[in-house]
Amino acid sequence: MVIDPGFEPETVLLKVQQLGKKIEAILLTHGHFDHVGGVKEIAQVTGCRVYICSEELHMPQQWTAGELYFTHAYTEGDILELAGISFRVLHTPGHTPGSVCLMAENVIFSGDTLFQSSCGRTDLPGGSWSEITKSLKRLAALEADYKVYPGHGPATTLNEEKMYNPYMR
Repeated sequence: MVIDPGFEPETVLLKVQQLGKKIEAILLTHGHFDHVGGVKEIAQVTGCRVYICSEELHMPQQWTAGELYFTHAYTEGDILELAGISFRVLHTPGHTPGSVCLMAENVIFSGDTLFQSSCGRTDLPGGSWSEITKSLKRLAALEADYKVYPGHGPATTLNEEKMYNPYMR
């Protein structure tokens, strides 16, 4: 599984080869160019599936590195069984209309919805401060202490963000 492969498909493919693994799917948290730039090349080389929320398909192409490439759309509540791991899709709009967080076991891949001590920007096309505020409140209402892997910056935990992140209060 690759989540938000960014712009360097060669780096991703080389690392996967070094690990002796196979890419079954690419999961996208949203469609901004810095998260999807290498998707099409990786998918062409590996034949893997590519998942994105269909609400991202209306994003201006200057923000998505051209036409978004995907093979499957997911939505709120979908459960994906991939590589022996169950991923639950949480629709968390705000940074973009189709932003999602992906939950697997005790981990959340938060894309650009939640960062350590911050949150994703909402001033780009499709962004909404009121929507990201609702999404962050939804994450704050989760009871377990998940490890959080944001789309940028260091990993954190949900409990740390509930305590110290001003956008989670």
